[in-house]
Amino acid sequence: MGNLNLEFIKKRRQELNLSLQEMAESLGFKNASTYMKYEDGTYSFKANHLPILANKLEAKIEDFFIENFAEIAILENEVSKEVI
Repeated sequence: MGNLNLEFIKKRRQELNLSLQEMAESLGFKNASTYMKYEDGTYSFKANHLPILANKLEAKIEDFFIENFAEIAILENEVSKEVI
């Protein structure tokens, strides 16, 4: 599951003073280093991780994609102008 706003996920975790280990445990990982690999993009979060992340980070799943949705909307608007 690419295109997640990993910067948002990391920033939000830090804002809530959640440790890497806390996040790892909430997702069922054994240690913080495994979670860190997801947060830094080495591994990709899976769809079933998103509700857990949203709950733990006190966010909406959409927050993980907000920049991508804006980019898609801009591109769709440009394409529809070209068609007209």
